[in-house]
Amino acid sequence: MDRVNKILKGNSYIHQLNKIFKWETMLIFILILEIVVFGLINPRFLKLNVLLYSINDFVCICIISLFVTFVVITGGIDISVGSIIGLVSIVIGVAWKLAGVNIWLTIPIAILSGALCGALNGFLIAYTGVQAMVVTLGGMFLYSGLSLVVMGISGASAFEGISGMPQEFINVSNGSLFNIPNPFIIFIALVIISYILLHKTKYGRYVFLVGINKNTARYSGINTKMVTMSTYMLSGVSAAIAGIVLTSYLGGSRPDLGAEMTLPIVTAVVLGGTAITGGKGGVIGTALASVIVGILRFGLQMANVSSQYISVAIGLLLILAVAMRSISVRSLFNLKGSVRLRLSK
Repeated sequence: MDRVNKILKGNSYIHQLNKIFKWETMLIFILILEIVVFGLINPRFLKLNVLLYSINDFVCICIISLFVTFVVITGGIDISVGSIIGLVSIVIGVAWKLAGVNIWLTIPIAILSGALCGALNGFLIAYTGVQAMVVTLGGMFLYSGLSLVVMGISGASAFEGISGMPQEFINVSNGSLFNIPNPFIIFIALVIISYILLHKTKYGRYVFLVGINKNTARYSGINTKMVTMSTYMLSGVSAAIAGIVLTSYLGGSRPDLGAEMTLPIVTAVVLGGTAITGGKGGVIGTALASVIVGILRFGLQMANVSSQYISVAIGLLLILAVAMRSISVRSLFNLKGSVRLRLSK
């Protein structure tokens, strides 16, 4: 009995360590370390205003990563979101400048465009059985091509884009509320919405069940195809929101606005603790990881590091994230093996 009590006590101790060393805690530590290191390189980086307004440069990564998490939890992947940003941006510019649509009415049109792109991806993946990587890779080329076609039809130059948007629309991303940048407020609002949707609703449980075992979920009466399709629609809507924010921030539309965001988005989702095989993940981890990735990009830029090396750093971060997630406190202590060994004595 004493031996069993000691084992249970040890098990409780390991459980407490697991609580202390939760992945989200590790991400907070990484974020703080990142800020300190970049602050030592460039003291200006430690100013609160600089940190707050730095999110304007990477808020799109943060926004999209939240909802790509839903896709990855189901066992899928979406690499077309960067192209959807560009397409949505062009839709806003063409609808406003050439079609004469009120700038505020272009926002629901843009969101609908993103939802349709996501729905197309989701339908092909869920109802035809084509692999998500193949479908979204095709979607990436399709949506980027469509943005160029729309630009060509409108007569605008793809290089120059569409500029001269109303100041009130530009203020959506460049303004602030109580000295807090609007993009940061939008990001926090979407974190709350996505957290409730994924972790506090029946729909969120369905998303996890589809990722854990699609057949079991289907036999349980869950419409797995609709759930899968809906996650890609959410991903498309998040890309549309990011496209709206980015278009407002730059004050113009360009077809290549999201061209380099796929790698940072995937990195943020994986670094946040979402299993690439599906069935496991969370919004809070993704939110923290997306800020880490964004701060990394911004900090390297402030350190005058060439943009080509920034992609190298993000690629290394993705590899490290996968490696670090494979190591847990439980595996370090080899708990299962030690318990079995003690019980057998």
